[in-house]
Amino acid sequence: MKYFVAAGEDRRLTADARQELPGSFIDLSDGVTHYELRGPEDGDLVVMAGGLTIPLFYWDSLATELNARGLRTLTCSAYGRGYSDRVQARYDETLFARQLAELTERLGLTGRPLHLVGTSMGALVAMTYAAQDPAAVSTLTIVGPAGLAESRLTSPHRLLRNDLLAGFVARRRGRQILQGHLGHNVRDPELGAELTEMVLDAFRFEGSLYAVFDTLQHLPVSGRDDLFRQTGALGIPTLLLWGDEDAVTPLAHFDTARTLLRARHHHVIPECGHMAPFERPREVADQIVPFVAARTERLDS
Repeated sequence: MKYFVAAGEDRRLTADARQELPGSFIDLSDGVTHYELRGPEDGDLVVMAGGLTIPLFYWDSLATELNARGLRTLTCSAYGRGYSDRVQARYDETLFARQLAELTERLGLTGRPLHLVGTSMGALVAMTYAAQDPAAVSTLTIVGPAGLAESRLTSPHRLLRNDLLAGFVARRRGRQILQGHLGHNVRDPELGAELTEMVLDAFRFEGSLYAVFDTLQHLPVSGRDDLFRQTGALGIPTLLLWGDEDAVTPLAHFDTARTLLRARHHHVIPECGHMAPFERPREVADQIVPFVAARTERLDS
């Protein structure tokens, strides 16, 4: 799909613009990445991979919970999201996994295995990352993952396969589709409004809608059973978390995910929608912290 600038994208991500923005920035091979590294330097490192539209601020409350309990956290905005570059490249899991791998390497964080968390589309990115270097991943936490719905003729990557059609839909109805998607993510309307404001603020930068629609073209979010199965065969200790009222990746896929991932640790979070790390950060931390600690104790013993 040809790169485009949509209506309402009235800002550009330049070096000068970034001087006024929060967070840290680093120039990687595909572009500038917006990231935050927080928490005690001697704590086990938790790296988080986010979903289709979210900036790194999505993780703030969960990172705060994990930092308070002794864990170090690394969050970043995937290319095309937050304040990371809108790149003219194929937006797929290979791009996003490479971004995470380069970021951890450039920051000198590869000395010991890390703990990887992926939510929604980010779960597919996390699984791709883990497959590239299983020894680098101590634990894997998957939250409300995309990928287990059956691939149909109406699947986004099929509908948007034609570049002209994809560009037309993105330009004409992209922002409307985006807002509709965000409205289904969070159970609590107040949190939903907060999430929408957070995402749309970053979508004022040129190339944001292009990045989302190019991702929908090239990163299939259905029919990915093989990726789950391959991840389960890696032998990485896996924790599976899911909101009981997830309207985006329904809980009906929970048992399939648990079986394919061979996840011995799993938990359903009550009164929670699709974005558990954002909606229920304390409850998610309650699951991640002992899971990580148990693995660390086994490695140290």
